[in-house]
Amino acid sequence: MDGIDDTTRTELEAAVFRRMVSHLQGRTDVQNIDLMNLAGFCRNCLSNWLKDAADARGLALTKDQSREHVYGMPYDEWKARHQNEATPEQAAAFAARAEGVPRRPPSVSGLGCLMAASARGGTGPVGKEIRE
Repeated sequence: MDGIDDTTRTELEAAVFRRMVSHLQGRTDVQNIDLMNLAGFCRNCLSNWLKDAADARGLALTKDQSREHVYGMPYDEWKARHQNEATPEQAAAFAARAEGVPRRPPSVSGLGCLMAASARGGTGPVGKEIRE
């Protein structure tokens, strides 16, 4: 993005983030595990990255607050309304993808939840919380 100053670039990137969050809030049919299997990140990753950014600036933002911002409602409410149990196929695809992920903290890479699940031996969006 040559010729665009840093402030404008940041504003454009922020607008893209807001549009992606809004889009995902409207697409409750898209499960987190599908996002993880296809793109390597999910709504939880976005909320974790939001919290990481707030933490880096010394801003008080809880995990619950960041999740509510991304999900558009409290996380437990979203799960009760929209989250389905992972199918065996989804779980197998997730497990296969997690096997090849290097064991590093989730903040090091865009693989967020997948890396965290791999590093902790968890299952990510299949069943366990990634970040406590």
